[in-house]
Amino acid sequence: MFLWPLMVNNISRQDLDEVIEYLRQDDPKLTHGPKVREFESAWSEWLGVKYSVMVNSGASANELTMLALKELRGSGEVIVPPLTWVSDVASVIHAGLEPVFVDVNMRNLSFDLEKLEKAISPKTRAIFITHVLGINGLTKELIELSEKFSIPIIEDVCESHGATYQGRKLGSLGLASNFSFYYAHHMTTIEGGMISTNDPKIYDYVRMMRSHGMVRESQLDDTKSTYKQSYPDLNPDFIFAFAAYNMRPTELNGILGISQLKRLDSNVLKRTKNFDIFLKNLDSQIFFTDMEFEGSSNYAFPIVLHKSHSHLSPNVEHILSSNGIEFRRGLSGGGNQIRQPYLKNIGLELDMSDFSEVDHLHFNSWYVGNYPDLESNQIVSLCNLLNKLNLI
Repeated sequence: MFLWPLMVNNISRQDLDEVIEYLRQDDPKLTHGPKVREFESAWSEWLGVKYSVMVNSGASANELTMLALKELRGSGEVIVPPLTWVSDVASVIHAGLEPVFVDVNMRNLSFDLEKLEKAISPKTRAIFITHVLGINGLTKELIELSEKFSIPIIEDVCESHGATYQGRKLGSLGLASNFSFYYAHHMTTIEGGMISTNDPKIYDYVRMMRSHGMVRESQLDDTKSTYKQSYPDLNPDFIFAFAAYNMRPTELNGILGISQLKRLDSNVLKRTKNFDIFLKNLDSQIFFTDMEFEGSSNYAFPIVLHKSHSHLSPNVEHILSSNGIEFRRGLSGGGNQIRQPYLKNIGLELDMSDFSEVDHLHFNSWYVGNYPDLESNQIVSLCNLLNKLNLI
């Protein structure tokens, strides 16, 4: 049992009571239905987009978004960061697209834009950005690159619910965006995810792909009529346009989402306040604290050493573990994805010297949980412990 876990109290008594009340009905519908649709609508309104499709996990959201991207833009390459969750890269591979890795920068943990521009080619189909640990990764320059080369941005916002860029919520600016409602994230439906977009074709594709590729899930009359006319030998209820998946959520996931969304904004404010306290109290001579703060919706506190120190890194972990503080090394996804065996198993070998920033983070960074129940004195105490690192 950790004194300071990565997450606590992310499902409230009120959330559970909402589920229990629903289950008290004589014949409650449990598979996805009206409650899921209600949550999708509420989420779209909160985010500021036209369409949202709930799925059973953030990883599933990644999978369907990449499949829809391929249907829309064809085969090719997708630029991805090496600092991300495995499912972002895996979804590119599963869709038959090729991941092209570009190193990150330390301030917002997003792409090194100079390297990104060099990585763009005629085969580039999308820039798949990850907003890491609640820090906004979008910049004016990145958006200009996207527009200059007519390459859409796909946003992974799984760790950054409520973060903003110039007043607009992350997830509302790209061609499509993916969210996770895993227990440890800003809000939870136990397991669950969301795909959001303003593009009607993306919306229609992912709706069908969520349910085995069934045409009856389409919201476009033209799509339904075209398939019915093209396949008169098939039952209209069972025409499968894609070799897709079953990634549907349940009504219980939808109920939890509706309940949790009501307090998401207030929780984001608390997390942002906590992050401010953390950065201001951490010793900037030892740790990198010059991180992009504007628009942040911090998911977890990043602890990043300025320089690689073979003796300091173990001491950070000793301080945290000996004080009952749960942590993860490497920031998002365990650090540098390029070092992972799943990429080596498909024959991807890259020159690690091209990824010096993410490799530094891989060996010299950690995160600890940030959640609304934290008191400011707890955060200051954590910083005081870490600031004694050079004295050990």
